[in-house]
Amino acid sequence: MSLLSFWSPKGGSGTSVVAAACAVHAANTLGSVRLVDLRGDQPAILGLGADPETGVADWLAAGPTAPTDALDRLGVEIVPGLSLLARGGTPSLLEPAAAAESGAALAVALRDGPLTIVDVGVADSAVARAVLEVSDTSIIVMRECYVALRRAVRNPLTARASGIVVVTEPGRSLGPSDLAQVLSRPVIARVPTRDSVARAVDAGTLPTRLPEPLSKAAASILRSGGHSVARRGAAA
Repeated sequence: MSLLSFWSPKGGSGTSVVAAACAVHAANTLGSVRLVDLRGDQPAILGLGADPETGVADWLAAGPTAPTDALDRLGVEIVPGLSLLARGGTPSLLEPAAAAESGAALAVALRDGPLTIVDVGVADSAVARAVLEVSDTSIIVMRECYVALRRAVRNPLTARASGIVVVTEPGRSLGPSDLAQVLSRPVIARVPTRDSVARAVDAGTLPTRLPEPLSKAAASILRSGGHSVARRGAAA
């Protein structure tokens, strides 16, 4: 179907939680979806007892000629309709040029199949940048933070982004409209900071009890990406 990637110019912005929420919501409403974890936090966010031993990093370490069908065998079912391709435990030792080529090959392979959501995290590696450049849709996740805004302004990937998801917090001097104006990207969803979200992440219940703020934001994000949020089976 398509490749939807989430990234942030700065760590601690909530990118992984937003990506997980979109994957869970898509699994509940659209059917099969894959969540690809390039940062390594998704097993904990999704409530897995242990990190899968093999994952995307192992596929990347094999280089750009790695068989694409091996990716499907790496998937771990989280809930019906949602498969996680974890980061894995083997770090990539590829040179930057080879890493970029492998990242592009990964993105192309992931586009062939069900809706795939990628948690890129901070776009600070050749693989991450290559995935974002090939993705059908890339979305920036940001807090209303001046440092993050400065980094986003300097990042050439910002111009390729379809929009911004803003994680809002009380007491910030900046607002969503400021981010949209400075970056010339629309705000497609706002995720308010809520205790219910933190509790769901800490308890590992996100896949089965998606908090309302995340569910609403995920629906808005998927609509902006051209993905219908009609209940699965409704069109059958």
